[in-house]
Amino acid sequence: MIKDTMQKTKNTGALFLSWPFLLLWILASCSSVPKRPAEIFSVLSMTETQLGLANKEADQGNYAEALNLLAEAWRLAMLSDRPQLRIRVNLSRGNVLYALGRITEAEKTWKEAEAEAAFAQEPSLIAASRAYKLRSQLLAGRIDPQEARALIMTEQDALKSDKLLYAMSWTVKGLAEKEMGLYGDAEKSVNNALSIHEKERYLEQAAYDWYLIASIRSVDGNYAAAIAALNQAINFDRRAENSFGLAMDWAAMGNVFLKMGDEDSAVISWRRAADILRAMDKTAQAREIESRIKTDRQGPEINKFRQGPL
Repeated sequence: MIKDTMQKTKNTGALFLSWPFLLLWILASCSSVPKRPAEIFSVLSMTETQLGLANKEADQGNYAEALNLLAEAWRLAMLSDRPQLRIRVNLSRGNVLYALGRITEAEKTWKEAEAEAAFAQEPSLIAASRAYKLRSQLLAGRIDPQEARALIMTEQDALKSDKLLYAMSWTVKGLAEKEMGLYGDAEKSVNNALSIHEKERYLEQAAYDWYLIASIRSVDGNYAAAIAALNQAINFDRRAENSFGLAMDWAAMGNVFLKMGDEDSAVISWRRAADILRAMDKTAQAREIESRIKTDRQGPEINKFRQGPL
């Protein structure tokens, strides 16, 4: 009896000693247990979100806020140690600096982006950095338009993998062709960018494409077609609720109406632009447009971000 009891105790003890190992084996082999991810993307996602917000603020003309958001995006990109993110942040930062008229800083930032892209062996981002610098040089008159057109065409193959960057290359080509007086070719190039933006539903970018098409048509003396293009730009900016873009569209429309000799329509358009800017608390820019109504209706260009005087 004692022997039997001792044997039972021994067996029971063995059972309890082995239970934790049995439990671990069951859990490990159970298909319902979630597996640990091979990679973690939380910081990556945060960086992408931050970069998207910064670009949105830039589209709305809120450049100071865009720079603040990009500073945080840069910090997050450093935390995740992803070169592609740092390069993209620098590309966007260069664009905002350019919009603020800080051309030297912008080009330096794009140069830094190109250097890192070269080190990281990212051909599309190398080409994008060069394209942004090329656009700056072209609009500043520091490069021959024919040379700029040839250079951007050599970069296009590397940009095809990224729809937005590829669209941007068509925009640069169109700007070069506009400066060369090749207005038909210029509009075709910008239309290539527009088709990408419309298909991918990038509303602000599509609006800007129509703005550029209006600029090309206006310089070519086709004012009625320029007004039609600006109405398309307004349509897309309304859909995007892009108030800053709307103000620039109306300001440009006023310029075209003035060229047509329709001063009343020009004044109505400028007032609409100024009213939108005042609603955005952009008083200085509103006053600049209003000054066209009071004194000089030919007025200076009010916005470096939307290139191409109408």
